[in-house]
Amino acid sequence: MKVPLVLSSFLDRAVSLYGEKEAVFTEDKVYTYAQMNKRVNQLSAGLRKLGISKGDRVAYLTPNSAEMLEGFYGIFQLGAIMVPLNTRLTPEDYLFILNHSEAKVLFIDQLLYHLIQPIKENLECVHTIIVHHRTDEINEIDYNNWLSDLPDSEFERESVDEEDVCSLLYTSGTTGNPKGVMLTHRNNYLHALSAMHHLRVSDKDTLLHVLPMFHVNGWGSPFYYTANGASQVCLRKTSPEAIFHAIEKHNVTIIHMAPTVLNALLQYYDQYTPSVSRNVRVVIAGSAPPPAFVSRVEKELGWEFIQVYGMTESSPLSLISTIRSQHLDLPEEKIYQMKAKAGHSMIGSEVKVVNEHGEEVTHDGKEIGEIITRSHGVMKGYWKNDEATMESLRNGWLHTGDMGVIDENGTIEIVDRKKDIIISGGENISSIEVEGMLYEHPAILEAAVIAVPHEKWGETPHAYIVRKNNQELTEAEVIAFTRERLAHFKAVTGVSFVEELPKTASGKIQKVQLRNAYWEQRGITGKFVN
Repeated sequence: MKVPLVLSSFLDRAVSLYGEKEAVFTEDKVYTYAQMNKRVNQLSAGLRKLGISKGDRVAYLTPNSAEMLEGFYGIFQLGAIMVPLNTRLTPEDYLFILNHSEAKVLFIDQLLYHLIQPIKENLECVHTIIVHHRTDEINEIDYNNWLSDLPDSEFERESVDEEDVCSLLYTSGTTGNPKGVMLTHRNNYLHALSAMHHLRVSDKDTLLHVLPMFHVNGWGSPFYYTANGASQVCLRKTSPEAIFHAIEKHNVTIIHMAPTVLNALLQYYDQYTPSVSRNVRVVIAGSAPPPAFVSRVEKELGWEFIQVYGMTESSPLSLISTIRSQHLDLPEEKIYQMKAKAGHSMIGSEVKVVNEHGEEVTHDGKEIGEIITRSHGVMKGYWKNDEATMESLRNGWLHTGDMGVIDENGTIEIVDRKKDIIISGGENISSIEVEGMLYEHPAILEAAVIAVPHEKWGETPHAYIVRKNNQELTEAEVIAFTRERLAHFKAVTGVSFVEELPKTASGKIQKVQLRNAYWEQRGITGKFVN
């Protein structure tokens, strides 16, 4: 009889082999895996009393915390579905996601409660709100008090199949509203087996949760570090100082983070020269860094730099930039260039770069095509959005919308984004969403938004604007207008005023020309060719 690939078995393994190990560290508490398991059982019992059953959605709006970590497993024991919410959205964003997902229970950290308060009365399905670290002025259920009245004995689990959906993750697309990505137990389980191999995870590791767990479950980290009995450090608030302190205090060996966080750590290190443990692997996804950035991380901090690539729809990781054995003798400069690229396929993932006819591009590092992948990690589909599912999943392949090249060594490099998604500080931003808001300004006739490089955030939105009847409008006014109406990370950081926007014969704005114009103004030509 085969063993189903369900995520609850990862915590079972940790409890069986590492039950008495001090494994989960917060700012003021330490839990063993056995203690964590008891809290998970209490959580499952409490959710059942609230009427949560198999297939129901339970939402979490929290920073990285032990409470969120135990939430994954408490929900899975019921066969329910976790809906992690991005902590950097607006109240209106949360209203859409909570209503669209039909979440019934919302767990929220006291630090973020103000984001839900304005839209609380308009929530259609949420019947219970439970607050982590609640203060007296918030009139909601306190999590720890609620948990303490519940039994911590072994929970009678629902029957769960590996093809059941375990998480529903909302990601920005090319339309204004985000799409809910359905990932199954099998998706996450097999992704975990591949990722733990490539990242060399073991019970000797200590992970510092810096990457938010709402990001496709922190790139799956709650699963494969738990399965291996590794220690995990949760920080509700992060800063360069707090990260360096946690690394030293807990002998951290591995961290997942966005490029912007790593850049902030380098700047802090330059200014304060803190004591740094050098036995650290740092895993980065997002815009590819320059090779000089990789060199600084490895030479100055003494950390191993690992670039990865993926997307929520593939659980998420598909590529990794670690240097293969046959390339170890290459010159140092070439090594850093390879580490800065998206990388090569991970086990369990098949990744290709194809032209518009679906044919693989030449492995010359020059011919551009779309990156497509098929793997055990590819999503079940988009929640209540069959049209978008059929557009992304074609002939068994996930079409990422990212454009790339592949070199003679089989290493893939991202060069553009077909769907005009902007990745800023690790966050996906829909250019169309930003454009739609800009059109609300009375002085704007036309607007187009593209990604431009930013030293801190990797990329930020830049707007090209045509004024109405040459009305007065300044760059500062446009930036302020977007910051007032969008989550700040979505706001434009620069504006170019033009007489007209380049268009095709059918009237579609040609953003590739805007990108080329942007680079040409800075003395760089030929960056975008399709």
